[in-house]
Order: sequence, then C-alpha cells, then structure tokens
Amino acid sequence: MIEVRVFRAIDDPDACQKYIDGHRRILEIHGVTKITSYKHDWMNDKHTMVILVEEQESKRVLGGARLQLRRSGMSLPIELALYKYDEKILNMVRDAELNGGTSELCGLWNSMEVAGMGIGSYILSRIGAAISSQLPITSIFVLCSPVTVRMGRRVGAVVESTLGNNGLFYYPKDDLIATAMLLSDCDTLVNADASERELIFDLRANPIQSRLERGPKGQFELNYDLVINQLDYHDISNK
Repeated sequence: MIEVRVFRAIDDPDACQKYIDGHRRILEIHGVTKITSYKHDWMNDKHTMVILVEEQESKRVLGGARLQLRRSGMSLPIELALYKYDEKILNMVRDAELNGGTSELCGLWNSMEVAGMGIGSYILSRIGAAISSQLPITSIFVLCSPVTVRMGRRVGAVVESTLGNNGLFYYPKDDLIATAMLLSDCDTLVNADASERELIFDLRANPIQSRLERGPKGQFELNYDLVINQLDYHDISNK
C-alpha cells in the first residue's frame, strides 16, 4: 500500500533526509549534480511543507516534493536558480509575496519503482495545489521540466512568458530545458481543467481519504493524509 502525508520540514528531520537522499539519487541518474534544491536550509524552516510518498508498511520513501513559502530573508529556489539569467524573477516573486503571499512547489521526484504511475507529476502537483488552502498564500511558482509542464497547466498554472525565452531556461544544465510557471489563483483555480479542479477541491474537503488512482501504468490505491499538523497560521504568517 502507498501513502502520502504532508508535514512541516522541522517536524520530521529523519523523513526529510530520506527525501533528500532519494531525490539526489534520481538527479544523479539523469546526470544532474548541481541544483539549487541541494541547498538544504529548508529543513530548518517552519515555512516549508514536505509532501512525502511512502510504502506504508516499510516506510520506504518513493517520492516527494516541497511547498516552500516565501518569507523575507529566505529566497525561493526559483529565485536562486533563475536570477542570474533574468533578474525579473526577483521582482515577480516579491510582488507575489506582497499580494497575498506566495510559495514554490519544488523538488518533485519519484523513485524508479513507481515510475509511470503519475506520482512525480500528476499526484504531487495536485497535492501542492490542494494543501495551499491550509496556508497563507494565494500563488505557487513552479519550475517545470518538459514532461511536467502539461500537469502544471492542468492544475491552473500558466507559463511566465515575460521571463527568459518565453518562459524557457536552460536549467539545471545546458542540455535540459525548464519552464517557469505560476499558479496565481490558489483559491479559485479558474484556469485549471474542470476535472482537475474537482479532484483538488475534493482533497481540500476530505484531506484524509483513500483513492483508487489511475496512472499510465494502471491503477493503484493511495492513502492520503494531507492535514498539516502543528500548523500555527499566525506563526507562519509572521515574516
């Protein structure tokens, strides 16, 4: 059985380390050895939420992602990754922070064991949008690989065409392309596909549930626990 849970990074350092180790192995398989996500100061940040996919019995980590809230003094990974190519990303993120609060969904990965099940793209992206309702944010930045741009669009994100080359960057290395996208309406998701919006709103209304998911490689049951425990809304709202 596969399960997914969400927690503040500071509340489970052991799980954070397993997430980091798994992400590093996947990046190395693809020849990526330097990336802004390798900076692990987020582990001590109460504004970072970790989405972790595990095998229920063994607690083996199968994938994950982070939703990092932008707070003064700690830049988002997309800022660190892109500002040397296009400084406009800094003002864009700052304005989004001032306009209701912003964040970044980053560090998405899944193990080879569950490749083709849609976990590292569809499910993690959907969960990122779903848990935003528990947080003081109205927007989510994401730096997508070519295979995840479509999922970004499905949940309502749009390409930030004013950045880079119509939103495209050669990152994290010269033979790879990344696309800067922004989900600017977390509450309403007006740009999301109707079916995707329905799934996200269902996860918000029922954050603890079991669902039969359908990925490219067939069906599997997934247990969700998307309640962020020990979350002090006033505390995370303070900068």
